[in-house]
Amino acid sequence: MDIQLKRGLLELCVLAAIKDKDSYGYQMIKDMKPYVMMSESTLYPILRRLEEADLLTVRAEAHNGRLRKYYRITPSGRAKLAAFSEEWKELEAIHQFIIKEDAT
Repeated sequence: MDIQLKRGLLELCVLAAIKDKDSYGYQMIKDMKPYVMMSESTLYPILRRLEEADLLTVRAEAHNGRLRKYYRITPSGRAKLAAFSEEWKELEAIHQFIIKEDAT
């Protein structure tokens, strides 16, 4: 898979992981595991990029005597997910064309 495409899709996966509730890194990895494998070394740079792009916010909260960072999707992050849903329709049409051509 093209690395830039995969990078963009992983960013969308992270946004989707926090679209319904705030979460922290390890929990996001667990939530995504049935769908996509992501390591901490992949996740945390993505979180930083998304924060810098104002697609999510971060807050620190004490948990068992340690600070845990919780991430929340922003309105811009929600808009990015919505835009992807629309773009996916076009990608699916292209995919269907490719499959049709392969079937003949």
